[in-house]
Amino acid sequence: MKTATNQSQGMLLFQLTSLQSFAIGTLKVKEIVPYTPLTAIPHSHPTVLGAANLRGDTLPVIDMAKAVGYPPLSKDELKDCYIIITDCRRMLVGFLVRGINKITECNWHNIDAPPSALGSNVFVTGVMKVDDKLIQLLDVELLLSKVFPDKPGSLLPVLTDVQREILRPLKILLVDDSAVARRQLSQALDSISIPYFIATNGSDALNMLQHAADVGSPFDIIVSDIEMPGLDGYELAFEVQNNSSLNHAYIILHTSLSSEISVSQAHQVGAHEALTKFEANELIHAMLRGAEKVSTVD
Repeated sequence: MKTATNQSQGMLLFQLTSLQSFAIGTLKVKEIVPYTPLTAIPHSHPTVLGAANLRGDTLPVIDMAKAVGYPPLSKDELKDCYIIITDCRRMLVGFLVRGINKITECNWHNIDAPPSALGSNVFVTGVMKVDDKLIQLLDVELLLSKVFPDKPGSLLPVLTDVQREILRPLKILLVDDSAVARRQLSQALDSISIPYFIATNGSDALNMLQHAADVGSPFDIIVSDIEMPGLDGYELAFEVQNNSSLNHAYIILHTSLSSEISVSQAHQVGAHEALTKFEANELIHAMLRGAEKVSTVD
């Protein structure tokens, strides 16, 4: 399948245990630094080891192994550890890991969904093979949501009765491989009584969109994550915009990455908007702009 997007992305491979390697996308990574002494943070989550001051930024540092259920780091190990500094969910966070392996290129099409045997409460969004070894792609969003839970009110949008009635007749599709993100999106729309459909990956979403168009009930608004195994959000947007039976839909891509690059690429592949997730009111107002555009097309 040819698209205007580059499906290859850098993956940072690292160790949480001596046997198992894990990965996160390099777009989430700002910097990797050796362990530095930390300042205690009173009343913090048990997995937060303290705060580091790096280049003028003070950020919490999480024992990633402990956070995902592996043995925590011992004091003797700290001097040999590294801090992966990430920019995700609009916050700078450091993850302390036992070792850094390498950065490798990976095509999203080569990342598979995690095996069902792992269960539904694991911190893994996909698995891939590198040098014949199985690598687990960590769900950083889920991990952060456990350590720094959202305040309930921050997930709930505010809108007028008139705005609600503008959105209610529209056919809305939410697409995200992260259970945390799907729950946030669902809670936001449930709280204002807006109906919607859900797809857990880009391929299923494209099939749903095509079927809906074939039966004469096309979707009006698509809200999709960007980083997904298989068919990612960029490619989904490109396929929709290049299909005359689907391009009626208003496409909103969202990402946990605080990156201008992500926003720029989203517009290049035909998305109407790109948001840094998650802020409920921003999303709802983007959908209202979509409703206005869809109504002018009709």
